[in-house]
Amino acid sequence: MYKLNLAIRYLLGRRISILAVTAVALCVFIVLVVMTIMNGLVREFRNKNHAFVGDCVVSTDSLVGFPYYEEFAAELRAQENVEAVSTVIHSYGLLTQRGADWNMGIEVMGIDPADHIRATGFGQTLHYHRDTPETAFKPAYNPDAPGCVVGIDMMPRSRSQSGGYYHSPRPQEIELVISCFPLTAKGAMERADMGMVNTLSFFYSDDSHSGLVKVDGNMVYIPFETAQQMCGMNGSPSRASAMYVRFKNANALQQNTGKVRSLWDRFAEQKKDAPYANLLDGVRVESWIVNRRSHIAPMEKEQTMLILLFLMLGLITVFVIFVVFYMVISHKSKDIGILRSIGVSRWGVVQVFVYFSGLVGVIGAATGGTAAWALLLKINAIEDWLFVKYGYQVWDRSVYAIGDIPSRIEPRVVTIIILSAIAASIVGALLPSVQAARKRPVEILQVNQL
Repeated sequence: MYKLNLAIRYLLGRRISILAVTAVALCVFIVLVVMTIMNGLVREFRNKNHAFVGDCVVSTDSLVGFPYYEEFAAELRAQENVEAVSTVIHSYGLLTQRGADWNMGIEVMGIDPADHIRATGFGQTLHYHRDTPETAFKPAYNPDAPGCVVGIDMMPRSRSQSGGYYHSPRPQEIELVISCFPLTAKGAMERADMGMVNTLSFFYSDDSHSGLVKVDGNMVYIPFETAQQMCGMNGSPSRASAMYVRFKNANALQQNTGKVRSLWDRFAEQKKDAPYANLLDGVRVESWIVNRRSHIAPMEKEQTMLILLFLMLGLITVFVIFVVFYMVISHKSKDIGILRSIGVSRWGVVQVFVYFSGLVGVIGAATGGTAAWALLLKINAIEDWLFVKYGYQVWDRSVYAIGDIPSRIEPRVVTIIILSAIAASIVGALLPSVQAARKRPVEILQVNQL
């Protein structure tokens, strides 16, 4: 008990201890706030990518697609672990308006809305048709006109300070002209004359806000059959670019993806002698994590770099604790000598300062953690006040595809950070404590040492 009492007395009796507590508190505060925000951004980005493609993707990189997709989709829908399947056309084209002197390159995705909203989160990205996503391609101002859904960042629209987009009560009547280059199953242009490009007019019916910058700034969604015709994939056999699959049990992602992969391998083997079976060789079956890896990996690397930077910050904290305890122990040599002379072991002396450093770590971690929690609790309100008062935002919502700043604290992250802070405090005090405890009482209690 005397060890803890001495540790408390040293903590309260030395003002330099405040420096150590402050260092730990600042470290915990910075790490917890930044890691909470970064983890939230990565988590949201992963969820958005997951919602975009569903649980599993059967796809090819070839612009000509792959045949016999209808037969395989029927087999997938018959599986017990499969909830929904959406066949997709993915290609590229040009977008303009009739009579306009501009055009822009776009990505074209052909979907069946009824299937796509069951396999992915597409329905939740719509604005005007969120309650009836199966009618996404029916413009409210003319339900019989051919409609299209465009990425929300393709429309000239302002955003609020919270990141929300302004919409008119009804969609504007806008005619868009889309041109695609149809390809044969062998990859050649379907036509070589002046009519080599398939061009059709569509009317703006809704926009899609997936939260993915490249998707929202380049993608135009049109009906599956129309996209198939425009891209030259409606021949015999007809072709598709991908199939998005949603499982009934999303937790068994790898297991279910493996089943789909095995099913595809058997299907491809059965079709090896069919016409254009060579197009099946380039088809991959991937979980959404693998399929969207190239999009997710850069942000995860940034997260890793932040963790490495915080490890360096932790080393600085250890050094600060070391300096503080070296100074404290150097002024407590008489106390150490007295403790050793009355029979306290070397380990007992070390324990006194381990308790001391542990108290520093606990108080610093608690202070920093509480301050971080208080900031995160009000961080969006604070940012709103700064924007109203000074026009300042941490992230300009007109540039970054985020809404509120992530502020949900994860207990696991908090536990790791607090335990690491306490461990860093103990490690920083360990070396000077051991060095002091190794001295003999006769050396410490010499007259010239007192």
